[in-house]
Amino acid sequence: MELSKEKKLWMLERMLQIRRFEEQVYDCFLKNKIPGFAHLYIGEEAVAVGACANLREDDFITSTHRGHGHLLAKGADPDRAMAEIFGRRTGYCLGRGGTMHIADFSLGILGANGIVGGGLPISVGAGWSAKYRGTDQVTVCFFGDGASNQGAFHESVNLASVWNLPVIFVCENNQFGISVHQSRHQKIKDVAVRAKAYDIPGVIVDGMDVLAVYEACREAVERARQGGGPTIVECKTYRFMGHHVGDPGTVYRDKEEVEAWKEKCPIKCFADKLIAEGVMTAAEFEALDKRVTEQMLAAVKFAEESPWPEPEEAMEGLYV
Repeated sequence: MELSKEKKLWMLERMLQIRRFEEQVYDCFLKNKIPGFAHLYIGEEAVAVGACANLREDDFITSTHRGHGHLLAKGADPDRAMAEIFGRRTGYCLGRGGTMHIADFSLGILGANGIVGGGLPISVGAGWSAKYRGTDQVTVCFFGDGASNQGAFHESVNLASVWNLPVIFVCENNQFGISVHQSRHQKIKDVAVRAKAYDIPGVIVDGMDVLAVYEACREAVERARQGGGPTIVECKTYRFMGHHVGDPGTVYRDKEEVEAWKEKCPIKCFADKLIAEGVMTAAEFEALDKRVTEQMLAAVKFAEESPWPEPEEAMEGLYV
């Protein structure tokens, strides 16, 4: 399916937004401006953007501990997302969720999740809700290769299959569960083969190619909207940074391997492709990058200038 120029440029800009946002998070964390951990999405931008490019605003996503990219791809405001990471009242969850638990139901973002595989059962609930209400909404569930070993994965995929739910399970296979290579925690090479056990489609795509991810997810989304049930889409990708800021990622990964994956940078490769096709010029890309960088610097400024939550607000919003 041939995409419009506008759609391609949207994809490129959204991937750039994620990259520059994460770079600011990295810088602010090192300056001790951000509490807790920070798990960066740098290198995996094509997965979130390629998948979310198929979604409507009323569709749902469930995310992971490495969820900033998913949120921005689904339409989250960088200012409010950054403020949440900073723990400020102007954040999506009033500063209480932090980097691993951002949510905005109005955008269909059902929450990032610090629990490995925690978004899988939530996605099945969202899929059941859409089917019960008779809508054609779909849910995209992002999870990693390590999460595919959790009981929650098998239970969730099984129920989605049995109930024929409109859920697309997007596996971001970045090769490592924290510091453990996939070959050491799974005997299979492809997570997508597990779809056979539940009699649903399983697709493997190059997770560094935003168009490949888009096309695979487009077919899965259309199938789900038409009542065809769930699909597992496995995206072979790679995180350029360590598991979290502070983890150099050099003890358990070869430098040559990291550099080889960086040569496949989804942003650079897609930008080069669009320039070669005449969709944009190199100067236009530089201007876009500059504008996006300024947008993310403004997000940091917004977060830094936002107020902290007040102690007397601690019990607000709780179910008691």
